[in-house]
Amino acid sequence: MILCIGVMMPATGISQKDTTFRVVRTLKGDIVDFTVDNLDNVYILNSRNQVKKYNANGDSVAIYNDIRKYGRATLIDVSNPLKVLLYYRDFATVVMLDRFLNVVNIVDLRKQNIFQAKVIAQSYDNKIWVFDEMENKLKKIDEDGKLLQETPDFRLFMDKTIVPVEVADENKYVYLYDSTAGVYVFDYFGTLNNVIMIHHWQNLKITGNYIFGSRSDTLFRYDIKTFLYDEWKIPEQVKDAGTFNFTTSRLYALRKECEKEQNCISIYAIR
Repeated sequence: MILCIGVMMPATGISQKDTTFRVVRTLKGDIVDFTVDNLDNVYILNSRNQVKKYNANGDSVAIYNDIRKYGRATLIDVSNPLKVLLYYRDFATVVMLDRFLNVVNIVDLRKQNIFQAKVIAQSYDNKIWVFDEMENKLKKIDEDGKLLQETPDFRLFMDKTIVPVEVADENKYVYLYDSTAGVYVFDYFGTLNNVIMIHHWQNLKITGNYIFGSRSDTLFRYDIKTFLYDEWKIPEQVKDAGTFNFTTSRLYALRKECEKEQNCISIYAIR
């Protein structure tokens, strides 16, 4: 069993920087959603539920076509570019792919009596973190779906129910983001170390030592080590974008109907 204790850490120290966003390239086509890995590969989900992978140069390098079994993919985890996770929430099923988007394994969470889970994430050791909404627990399972560890019910020691919209394993910690409560930071033993007071950020992404996000017309970057954060106005060219993603050096913005019957991902280098 995992024990949980913790302290509250505010997000402090606003820093306004003269930052430039230089256009790198634009990807156009049938794009419903997307994500990016730490090598700047882009994974696009289209209206036919296919997943297409483009490398950092914008070249198409792989496609996942097995689209009929589980309905629409609701989450793509690419924290390990060599092992991609597709999550189908309606079927509580995780499909594991290799770097060429070939299926290597399928995990049915229902076999562990996990029927309601909005978010999952890959762990540092290639296992899977799952937040079980019915039991209000963070669980870790292996490639066969076997339960390895779990927290107690969070409602036993918190004054509110956590509703995570994001979970990430980064720099030896597990992060659970509830947009109204903050970012809960756990170590690998399940101890709650702190809660970062970041609220109502959209497009939240934890990568390296940073937490990125957006709200209204502003982009944010929070430094986990120094507790400082930068904020920038969204570039004029992508103010109409509804979805953003980030790596440590790039901004990605999904714009709807940039051209007739096409959506665009605009890619910017952050300086």
